[in-house]
Amino acid sequence: MFVPREATILHADADAFFASVEQRDDPRLRGRPVIVGGGVVLAASYEAKACGVRTAMGGRQARRLCPAAVVVPPRMAAYVEASKALYAVFEDTTPLVEGLSIDEAFLDVRGMQRIAGSPVEIARRLRSAVRERVGLAVTVGIAPTKFLAKVASTHAKPDGLLVVPVGRELAFLHPLPVERIWGVGPATAARLRDRRITTVGRLAAVPPAALEPMLGRGVARHLVALANNRDPRRVEPRRRRGSIGSQHALARSRRSPAELDAELVAIVDRVTRRLRAAHRVGRTIVLRLRYGDFSRATRSHTLPHATAQTQAVLDVARALLATARPAYERRGLTLIGVSVANLEHDLPIQLCLPLDPADRALLDAALDEIRNRFGTTAITRAVLLGRTPSLAMPLLPD
Repeated sequence: MFVPREATILHADADAFFASVEQRDDPRLRGRPVIVGGGVVLAASYEAKACGVRTAMGGRQARRLCPAAVVVPPRMAAYVEASKALYAVFEDTTPLVEGLSIDEAFLDVRGMQRIAGSPVEIARRLRSAVRERVGLAVTVGIAPTKFLAKVASTHAKPDGLLVVPVGRELAFLHPLPVERIWGVGPATAARLRDRRITTVGRLAAVPPAALEPMLGRGVARHLVALANNRDPRRVEPRRRRGSIGSQHALARSRRSPAELDAELVAIVDRVTRRLRAAHRVGRTIVLRLRYGDFSRATRSHTLPHATAQTQAVLDVARALLATARPAYERRGLTLIGVSVANLEHDLPIQLCLPLDPADRALLDAALDEIRNRFGTTAITRAVLLGRTPSLAMPLLPD
């Protein structure tokens, strides 16, 4: 039986991170609706969100909803620097920091009462330090479990602090809409609502076996456990990532097979460069798709041997995308993502000239060396010539 600990887990999440960095660095944008990204919305300030603008929305739709919005191009280098400063504050707060993304993390402050005060006092100092040292607002949720701390921070946004004390977890959690469960996306929420499961409390009361035909055994049990606040996971700092991937949101207009293949080449090229930079190889290639109706699909294939070779990963990704062609031709495609999992450590390749053109690993290494010296646009694949490179989202250190 799961017994909740005291409320010592913090979930800290910077508010509208990319847009907030833009407003921080340009005083003219403060208090105004800001959209980061043109063709697809990468981020929106709370002023823009109030008009209905959302991440991954098409740029035209966003501008229709919010004509007064200021659209700015993304500045990834600025976001990386802000993330480093944010994590410096996190790590000054406690040694137990588990990063979720470049702008959010779990922090465990158990046992720190004598030297640092109560969790609420620690959270207040954390928020003040982020404001002073980074120039951004951060929302913090405090709870006995990781799941509930994340729900609390979402509930407290923007620029808030919310504590869910031991003994009050279910009273706080159960009235919330079922979409607040971590892992319940639009498609799963629609299935649950079709069964009149509209709140977390209703989900908590359903036997997992009743949901298995709809969600599968593992997902059904996991969601019901979270709805009952059963989450024994600890904050685990600095774990090596289990997969390396990238994704690209697409406009809602239809794309030809050749255009989709070029998108896939660009994504795989970026993923395999990241693998090689981290000296990792992997065996499982995962393709993630989001269709025009916001439903999602995942396909994967495991190779007999681990690899970081671009062509090997691309061959598998192309085959996986081909199996989804009937679905995306019918419903449209708004996002493609590729990741490589089952990672292993690999030694860096030492270049020896002249290169054998048949040795793909050495050719990949040569391309990486050119890009490291002269920039990522110094050399590219022929199919990507003339295309504006898609943005590479910043990652946490591996």
